[in-house]
Amino acid sequence: MITYVIGKFVEKQPGSLVVESNGIGYKINISLNTFSFIKEKKEGKILTYLHIKEDAHILFGFATESERQIFLNLISISGVGPGTGLMVMSSLSPEEVRRAIVHEDVKTIQSIKGIGGKTAQRIILELKDKMAKTGLTEGMGELPAGINNSLKNEALSALITLGINKIAAEKSIDFVLKNSGDNITLEELIKRSLKTS
Repeated sequence: MITYVIGKFVEKQPGSLVVESNGIGYKINISLNTFSFIKEKKEGKILTYLHIKEDAHILFGFATESERQIFLNLISISGVGPGTGLMVMSSLSPEEVRRAIVHEDVKTIQSIKGIGGKTAQRIILELKDKMAKTGLTEGMGELPAGINNSLKNEALSALITLGINKIAAEKSIDFVLKNSGDNITLEELIKRSLKTS
């Protein structure tokens, strides 16, 4: 099991990261929360979870232990796979996930792409007690970015990485950009687009 990787951040995108460590490049799938933590850094430590399937070994990475723990709790639930877990962590901060579960906010959890009413209720039912015992207070920092083609392209790349159809992703991004101010951040653009796609 690979618990963490320390090295240079060779490639950074909102949905994935390549870390070079001892001459080996590790491709790691990351959430929007983790991207916001590492986007200004050139190197560092990424906590990981290795998901093993018959046809692939996939690394998922996290900037904080609280995010990794919530992700692991989510994928322990029947019907919630790593892709959905990453979608949750890209749509909400660890504290927002914890708050939604503790307060039985089905609507917030159901607003995440790929999660229906039954799955949202199952998540709350199975994780409420665990979440109530943990005080997760880590938020995410945001840096302003102007609306331009590179912002749009990065958001599109992230949405496609998260499993959204390219045409649907483009429509969502255009809709969000049209209805938001000039100072929307990349993270906010992706979050809002996830909710409208």
